[in-house]
Formats: sequence, structure tokens, C-alpha cells
Amino acid sequence: MIDPTDLEHCRAAIRTGSYSFHAASRILPKRVCDPALALYAFCRLADDAVDENEEKAGAVLSLQDRLDLIYAGRPRNAPADRAFATVVDDFEMPRTLPDALLEGLAWDAQGRRYRTLSELFDYCARVASAVGAMMTVLMRVRDADALARACDLGLAMQLTNIARDVGEDARARRIYLPLEWMEDARIDPDAFFAEPLPTEAVRDMVRRLLREADRFYIRSEAGVSALPTDCRPGIFAARHIYAGIGGAIRRNGYDTISWRGRTTAGQKAGWLGLSVVRAGVSAMMPQSAVLHAAPAAETAFLVDAAARTRARAGWGEGRSGALLAALADLKARDMERQGLEGQGARPT
Repeated sequence: MIDPTDLEHCRAAIRTGSYSFHAASRILPKRVCDPALALYAFCRLADDAVDENEEKAGAVLSLQDRLDLIYAGRPRNAPADRAFATVVDDFEMPRTLPDALLEGLAWDAQGRRYRTLSELFDYCARVASAVGAMMTVLMRVRDADALARACDLGLAMQLTNIARDVGEDARARRIYLPLEWMEDARIDPDAFFAEPLPTEAVRDMVRRLLREADRFYIRSEAGVSALPTDCRPGIFAARHIYAGIGGAIRRNGYDTISWRGRTTAGQKAGWLGLSVVRAGVSAMMPQSAVLHAAPAAETAFLVDAAARTRARAGWGEGRSGALLAALADLKARDMERQGLEGQGARPT
């Protein structure tokens, strides 16, 4: 059981920091909603800790320490950490899943750019599909097909986020559009940072991202039938609310430089109602063959980790070489920064 005070803190963090998830979570059953709030609060606060911190390397390393303490059963004395530690213990959450999220945040701290669409999918898998896999674990579902479709939904939602935030990211000197696309459009990223404009070429890249997102939204729907009946409305809601952001972007001519896609409270309420109806219909329909499609290559490692039945002592599989390399790089950067600051503090 998550401490009620800690849970209320998580609920407040989600209510103000993730409107779309907060709306969708309202129709999840309590047995899933409560741990999901703890999961999303920890992930949201982790993302904010890196995104809003000038010392991004140090922020990621601090998250590494927090995860180590959580999996050791000694969480930091903070509501989100205590709540997530309870979730990890109750659901035997495979360490690979939050580690994947940590790796994605490390890539953000490194300022990594993605040359191909597949490399962008690698990033989306870590910062979003990992959360989808963890949500499926919270539903007590470890079926590989259901996990693969949950990861598809994560890819779709993150691609929607990236499409929505092209202008905001450019003004912060970040870019997630595949560099190959930029080269084909003859757009230099640094020049784009200096003067981001909603040109036809940029709008076309936003259109392409949303087309990829739609493909994954459609694939993800097949997995809803493999979830507990009372969980289906909440997952349909997440799917429709996030896809609704893409619809708003389309209606604005794919311009996400001068305008950030958003939806209204009334639209969210409509999608919640639609989701309840769709969940009821899905219970009467045969399962789609798409349910059994192979996972996207970039999310297969998440599916494998979450689908395994592990003894509690074996949940710390060991960090991947890629994650260790990213953490080592950030450690070196943090030590260099501290050294420079120390030199600057010395009297002359």
C-alpha cells in the first residue's frame, strides 16, 4: 500500500504537470490508478529534474542514485521516491524499464541528436515506451503481445509530443527531428535555432512525424483487448487524448513553431466518453491479428524484460553497456564542471 500522504503528493504533481495523463487516469480502476500516479509522478519529476536543471549531467547522476536506493529498498525521504519504491516492490518491476527511462534522460543531458527515424524511435522507446511497459506491469499483464502494443502506444505519444514541441525545442536549442530529414530540406540546425520559422519544409517534417505516430496508434489499439476489462477505457482515453493533440496540429496547418498544439477540457471529456464506449464495444469484438505483430525493433528489449517472470532477487539484471557509457560520459562532464568551478573559486 502506498502511503496516502505520498499518494496525494503524487496526485497533485500529475494534476499540475500532466493534464492528459491526469484526465485519462480518472477512469482507471483504483488498483491501477494509484500505482500509476506514483509511477507517473516519479517519471514526471525525473524528467523535470533534467529538463529544468542547468546542470543536467548532475541531475541524471542524482536520478541514478535515487533509483539505486529505490531498488535497494531504501528510497530517498521524498514522497515520489517512497511511492515508487512501494510500486517497485509490490509489482516486482524489472529494473530494465526505469533504467531505459534513465538512459533516455541521459541522452537529453548529452544533447544527443538523432540522425535517422530509427534512432529517434530508440529515444522514444526509452522515454515513453518504457513507461507504457511499466503501466502494463501495473495491470498485472506480462503477455509479450500486450506489452509490444503498449510500447507502440508509447512511441505514438512521444512522436506526438515531439511534433508539438518543434518550436519550443528549437528556442531551447534542442532538436529531435531526424537530421537526415533536415539535410534533405537543406536546413542547418544551428541556423534553425537562430530563426525557427514554420516553413513548408518544417511543416512537412511535422506532418511526417504525425503520420508515423498514427501508424503506431493504430497498432496499439489491438493490444487493448489483452488488458483487464476495467483498464481498457483508461488506455483508450490516453490514446485518443494524445492523438487529439495531433489533430489540433493538423488543423493548424502543421505549424508548431508559432503555436503549441493543445486541446480543450471539453474535447478531453468527449474523448473520455468515446473511450468508455469503445472499451465496451471491444469486449464484444474478436481480437485483431495485429495483436500478435512483432514489437518494433527499437522496443523489443523492453518487451523481453517485462515479459519475463523473474524471481525478486533477479530483478536487477544489470545496466546495459549503452546506459553505463552514457552515465560515465555524464560523470566525466560533471567532474570537469566541478573542477572548472573550483579553479574559478581560487584566489589569484
